[in-house]
Amino acid sequence: MAFQKPQNFVVIFVDDMGYGDLSCYGNTRYKTPNLDRMAANGAKFTNFYVGSPACSPSRASLLTGCYPTRVSVPQVLGPDWKTGLNPDETTIPRMLKASGYATACVGKWHLGVKNLMPTHQGFDEFFGLPYSADMWPLNGNWPRLFLYEGDKPLEEIKNLDDQAQLTRRYTEHAQEFIRKNKKKPFFLYMTHSMPHVPIAASKRFLGKSGAGLYGDVVQEIDWSVGEVLKTLKEQGLEKNTLVTFSSDNGPWLPYGDHAGSAGGLREGKGTTFEGGFREPGIFYEPGFIPKGLVVNEMASTMDYLPTFAKLSGATLPKNEIDGHDICDLITGKKGAKTPWDAFYYYWPGELQAVRSGDWKLHVPHNHRHQTYPAGTGGKPAGEVTEHIGLSLFNITKDPAETTNVADQHPEIVERLLKLIEEARQDFGDTLTKRVGSKVRPPGKVDPTG
Repeated sequence: MAFQKPQNFVVIFVDDMGYGDLSCYGNTRYKTPNLDRMAANGAKFTNFYVGSPACSPSRASLLTGCYPTRVSVPQVLGPDWKTGLNPDETTIPRMLKASGYATACVGKWHLGVKNLMPTHQGFDEFFGLPYSADMWPLNGNWPRLFLYEGDKPLEEIKNLDDQAQLTRRYTEHAQEFIRKNKKKPFFLYMTHSMPHVPIAASKRFLGKSGAGLYGDVVQEIDWSVGEVLKTLKEQGLEKNTLVTFSSDNGPWLPYGDHAGSAGGLREGKGTTFEGGFREPGIFYEPGFIPKGLVVNEMASTMDYLPTFAKLSGATLPKNEIDGHDICDLITGKKGAKTPWDAFYYYWPGELQAVRSGDWKLHVPHNHRHQTYPAGTGGKPAGEVTEHIGLSLFNITKDPAETTNVADQHPEIVERLLKLIEEARQDFGDTLTKRVGSKVRPPGKVDPTG
């Protein structure tokens, strides 16, 4: 696949957005015109998955092309966590940097502090927060929260007014990076802190969505996407830059009107139901990706790395990865099928489900369940722990996972249980106290920095 100019890559990755939060994915409460335009003029995936239903492991998965259990980031990392993403892993920026790319991380990091920050993981630049925006003194016993530039704290984020400026500031920094690197290939990883709580929108967007603060926040993100696309066009880069959009996991349902919608899928963040793992997946590049392409085949954020390698000519990592090249899917090649024979749902280190084709099998496990009425005004409602037994769903006909058909299809259950066992051997499973043979070590935080 040859291009006249080197391919640039922009990954826009938001936080805690649900499958049903964009108007191009069925939301009717407010409009997201720029993302709708991306979808209408590019590829929209309906079965697009992240590597985990929570922040840190999902990000580790995207950047390495691996299940988070393989790279030993199965859980959400706190500010004082002693481990994170191992700098020995070949991340997307490290892979592309070896091919002459400029690389930047703008937004939320959340894969380790000090010597595990972005500039130690293949990024030339970092502008953003080291972890989630709710990990600050106003939400319990957290340390002070700082906005970073490179490895150094730039200023403290003290209140919601400061949070309300993050989307705009990330956008401006991203635009600056694009402009100054327009004559060389670049990779921009733009990871918005919103719409993860505490949500906040700038004055320009407050009250404008007609759907409360959450709608305002999503519309500001949509504006940001439009600004990035406009900058690419102004710099003559629109037709050689692949732009992708997705979210790290599903909505944090206990927050009610400060949380998103899973669009009819079951449950949300922190679960292995579809509401936790299935996300919007949009790919946009005029002249390369066909307009109005709807892809129903399964794909994942783990596919970014091998796909970018194919398009850039970069060398794939020597270490084993789990993602696949999906160029045929994003370009609408006739008859293209998903490269995923099996997709595993881990949370955090428990292997709770597997999907293969139309079928998804849950093994018995406990899970969080949203109790109603949901929270309001940024205060979460309570959750309860529920249990699901061995359950088989036809995920194509029943994406909401309502009808267990395990008894009707024992042969499918048996086949999927064999796939589960293969994953336990490779990646381990804390549910059955298994240690995987293909798990690589995490990075360790150097307390001296």
